[in-house]
Amino acid sequence: MRKVLKNEKWSLDAIDSQILTLLDTNARLPVAEIARAVNMSSPSINERLKKMEEHGVIAGYTVELDPESFGYPLMAIVRMRQHPGKIKQLEAMIERIPEIIECDKVTGEDCFFARICFESMSQLDDVLDKVSTLADTNTSIIKSTLVKRRNVPYQFAAKR
Repeated sequence: MRKVLKNEKWSLDAIDSQILTLLDTNARLPVAEIARAVNMSSPSINERLKKMEEHGVIAGYTVELDPESFGYPLMAIVRMRQHPGKIKQLEAMIERIPEIIECDKVTGEDCFFARICFESMSQLDDVLDKVSTLADTNTSIIKSTLVKRRNVPYQFAAKR
């Protein structure tokens, strides 16, 4: 019997897992190379990719930029707790600040966790000064990143 990871309309098998692993390493990998790596035809790979895209398993193909290459050698995590009645204004402000490269709305004492890239402490201060009109903040400078953002654990393997 074939092992599968199921959602409502799609099932992951070992070949799909191999395809995803290859694309996770290099999203620009040509279909012909993927086909050779998994020992299948290019049309079969195209069909599998199309199914995964249609079912939302593959949400997109992307490029990862190096912030330092653009003059942003520093990063911080900023926890924000909105002032009473200011959550919608804070959300709109967060969306407008380009240095905020990622932000999650969370439960708990704080309402947002934001990742900010910046070139200097004065640039960080400028961002925090804007946000502080609508929220209390707690900032941690990132010294290093142990685990970069990665995909969910989709690998098709035996139970752990």
